[in-house]
Amino acid sequence: MLASCSSSENNESTEPSGYSPVIIELEIPQLFKDKLLAPLIPTNNPQTNEGVRLGKKLFFDPILSSDKSISCASCHDPQKSFTDNNQVSKGVNGAVGVRNSMPLYNLAWNYDERFAWDGKELSLERQVFEPVTNHREMNNVWKEVASRLQNDSEYPQLFREAFGNVSIDSILIVKAIAQFERTLISGNSKFDKFLRGEVTLSTEEENGFNAFMDETRGDCFHCHGSNNNPLWTDNKFHNNGLDATFTDLGLGAVTGDPADNGKFKTPSLRNLTFTSPYMHDGRFSTLEEVINHYSEGLKNSPTISPLMKKVSQGGVQMTEKDKADIKAFLLTLTDTDFVKNPDFQLP
Repeated sequence: MLASCSSSENNESTEPSGYSPVIIELEIPQLFKDKLLAPLIPTNNPQTNEGVRLGKKLFFDPILSSDKSISCASCHDPQKSFTDNNQVSKGVNGAVGVRNSMPLYNLAWNYDERFAWDGKELSLERQVFEPVTNHREMNNVWKEVASRLQNDSEYPQLFREAFGNVSIDSILIVKAIAQFERTLISGNSKFDKFLRGEVTLSTEEENGFNAFMDETRGDCFHCHGSNNNPLWTDNKFHNNGLDATFTDLGLGAVTGDPADNGKFKTPSLRNLTFTSPYMHDGRFSTLEEVINHYSEGLKNSPTISPLMKKVSQGGVQMTEKDKADIKAFLLTLTDTDFVKNPDFQLP
């Protein structure tokens, strides 16, 4: 998964520990190199072999939660493309969340660095801060987390190797987890292989892609990308016509701008096989329900996206064949190698 650079030339100094973590590069699919700008790696948190290893251990360790019952992986299971398949996630003591767990992959290409369904987190590191203290999730306090790790038999040495002789604190914890999360790259689906000339699409899959790209049929590409955007999301926020009135303001609750009410982040279409249910509130259990929403289920509201051009008709009114074929195309974005990658599994 990861390729090391020369440690003698690229290491960050971690004095006074005397140990120099090895800078590593993300293993970026050639298609990403050809179609996308370089991934975002913070200058104050470079990817290192030791940092990623530490971040992976923390990601799977329930020591972060108040009662040591759940870890990051509880809501972001690698086998489920780092989701949990619940309508909304559950925290410690049976606490129930308010949103569907977002999948985690290709996060280093989120150039606006707005994370979460409502865009409230302005970097990957800042996103990691939130679930540890959220009372609906891990319900812990950072001082307690740092104390547990400092008194653990393994973590002090792992932090020294990753960051030098420094006291363990929340900043180093979120840096390590963010480093691990940036390694989660999905780019080897059937459609990726098709673009590389390795496989062919079925007639149904090819028609589904054409309908996906056709403004008079599926009209999906404005928000979800194309063969020229292997992320399959624009990483923007849209009101996609789920509700006429809002019980969850989404981005609007973050910005305070009524024009943002009802807007949520466009999720990637990769790995939908593993990530049901769908939408920010998990209201749709199947892809058929999602496709029917855009075909004839749109609801108008003052902030409806202008891309929902046929909202007055309820949607784009797809034929049953186009619906079935769009689903067939969407399933070509399934990357089984990603969910089985041993680098991403429980240590």
